[in-house]
Amino acid sequence: MAETLKIVVPMAGWGTRMRPHTWSKPKPLVSVAGKSALEHLMDGFKTLPDPKHTEYVFIVGPYLGETQIPKFIAETYPDITAHYVVQAEMKGQSHALYLARQYLTGPTLIIFSDTLIDANFSFLDWEKSNVVAWVKPVPDPRRFGVAEVNDDGWVRRFIEKPEGMENNLVVVGCYYFQRGEDLMAAIEEQFNRDVQLKNEFFLTDAISIMIEHGALVRTETVDTWLDTGTIDATLETNRILLGKLEVEPGRRERVEIREPVFIHESAQVENSVIGPDVSIGADCQIKDCAIEDSIIEPGCEIKDAALTHSFIGVGAKVQGRGAGDSPISLNVGDHSDVRC
Repeated sequence: MAETLKIVVPMAGWGTRMRPHTWSKPKPLVSVAGKSALEHLMDGFKTLPDPKHTEYVFIVGPYLGETQIPKFIAETYPDITAHYVVQAEMKGQSHALYLARQYLTGPTLIIFSDTLIDANFSFLDWEKSNVVAWVKPVPDPRRFGVAEVNDDGWVRRFIEKPEGMENNLVVVGCYYFQRGEDLMAAIEEQFNRDVQLKNEFFLTDAISIMIEHGALVRTETVDTWLDTGTIDATLETNRILLGKLEVEPGRRERVEIREPVFIHESAQVENSVIGPDVSIGADCQIKDCAIEDSIIEPGCEIKDAALTHSFIGVGAKVQGRGAGDSPISLNVGDHSDVRC
């Protein structure tokens, strides 16, 4: 790939389905399987054909994202070239991308921040089609957007929440454009034609306009498609990633570990049963607990608690009634203090 690849990560949404955690941090910085969701997303770009000729464009929101995301990227990925664009009004995906139009020239890869896929991007070096849309076949596609493919394998159109089951190739939120300029032209036409749904301009409608003008669009299938858009989905993603990552929690005295489990090396865990499907962040203090199927973010203090299917935010304190009690499910925001 001779030209610099632009990787665009829209992440300006309010994250309302991840409350209370997104009151204090943007959704991409929420933890899952020992890392932030954004770090898992960035890990997926290791297969790019030429990482040195890559620039990142992060489209952030005015609440928290404008300050926290640049700081996080600068500290975690100091060597990358990153640009930031603020989407102050939530008018949809195409609107967000158009705000970043000064950067979207040449080959462009767009992936939405709450989409984690297992994809190999090495083929982009010789990709000839105008657009690639990543998809996953699902048994029931009716609550998703799908790609309708013709007999030659090219995408004919995209359908949002189809009524039937015959088109089951669900678009997962990752797209490659040979020329970002062509996408911007299609978005301008989308605006002029006012092609929107519920006051939002969707990216698939812009791609459909490109198809009308002769663009060749194909699909690329993924086997793994994980979501971090809701608490339940993030806990499910935590379970799947822990199973795939083969994390070694290490041995700890008076601690029974039921793998898969991630325990940060700086966390202190005493006299507890941990797992399965638990991730514990840095500098946590866990004592006299039984915890399963849960995410414990950094800096938490949890004592005498029996937890299951729980999400405990950064620096939170949880005081239970004893690990022998029936486990309870908690959703606790950052720096909260809960007695249960």
